[in-house]
Amino acid sequence: MQRMVLLSLLLLALVGVFAVTGSGAKKEGTKMGNGHKVKVSNVVPENKRTIYLAGGCFWGVEGYFQRLDGIVDTETGYANGKTKETDYSRIHATDHAETVKIEYDISQISLEEILLHYFRIIDPTSVNRQGNDVGRQYRTGIYYEKAEDRSVIDKIMRYEKEKYGQIAVETEPLQHFVLAEEYHQDYLAKNPMGYCHINLAMADKPLVEKDLNRVKGKEKSELDELSRAVLFEAATERPFSSPLYQEYRKGIYVDKLTGEPLFASKDKFDAGCGWPSFSKPILGGLLSEHTDRSYGMVRTEVRSKDSDTHLGHVFSDGPIEKGGLRYCINGASLEFIPFEEMDAKGYGAYKVLCE
Repeated sequence: MQRMVLLSLLLLALVGVFAVTGSGAKKEGTKMGNGHKVKVSNVVPENKRTIYLAGGCFWGVEGYFQRLDGIVDTETGYANGKTKETDYSRIHATDHAETVKIEYDISQISLEEILLHYFRIIDPTSVNRQGNDVGRQYRTGIYYEKAEDRSVIDKIMRYEKEKYGQIAVETEPLQHFVLAEEYHQDYLAKNPMGYCHINLAMADKPLVEKDLNRVKGKEKSELDELSRAVLFEAATERPFSSPLYQEYRKGIYVDKLTGEPLFASKDKFDAGCGWPSFSKPILGGLLSEHTDRSYGMVRTEVRSKDSDTHLGHVFSDGPIEKGGLRYCINGASLEFIPFEEMDAKGYGAYKVLCE
């Protein structure tokens, strides 16, 4: 079996995926003081997307999103008013909303995840008010440039309406965006004690919570021999041997040891490599990456942060339209939860990320 695995790995090397993977599609993730991320330029152009979010005072909205992995750049400005030009002194008359332009890397963070973060930091039922700020300039809104973003926006809006009932968030194509004055840019990075109606520390907390009363992890002794070898000894299962390789039902893939959600069915694709493959994790911050020099190659190992166990490797030969990454994962490290069983097993909050 070891010989077959080695031959498979060498074959991957021959087709050019043995280099340090993901290096062309992922940012360095460095940070400056107070948890704010450095603006990033080394992102594959095809992976860059833009969304515009109005959520009250734009200082706090920008400060929050600057803390998230996958956010490439942010700018504050004024959107969707009555005129193509305005400034801070005129926005009451021109009816613009204080808005943050967010550029993001689709190989690291999805629009769904961004919008879930957005609804986390606003009161979506409040009309023309967020926190202590009152007025039309503080209304909430999601403004988009690309028509294909509309289906994702509508999906998240439906999800939020199920929780809140009627909500006051505008969802419109971007009409115009006027860059705000320089002193408004990166305001909280430059003024750490400045006013903010948003608890920025929430950016470091889990975005979606599983039902701990229903999600039950396993002991190492409860795992089968192959799963123990993969998870704890970084073994590799034989290609095409996992039942999950051909699993394409809607649902969620979780860490077999802890039950932590790791991947969603909508991000799974057939890479023809013999192992379950995904374009990205279900949410950011769930995986850790490490340089792997085994078998005479240099690859990027992927581990579950929750259990610090081996899952597989990530390569930069995935579908371009999905961000260009291929998370090549041992099926023995995962457990699949079908969509219709997610509520009963404690993963109902993750269903919106599987559709």
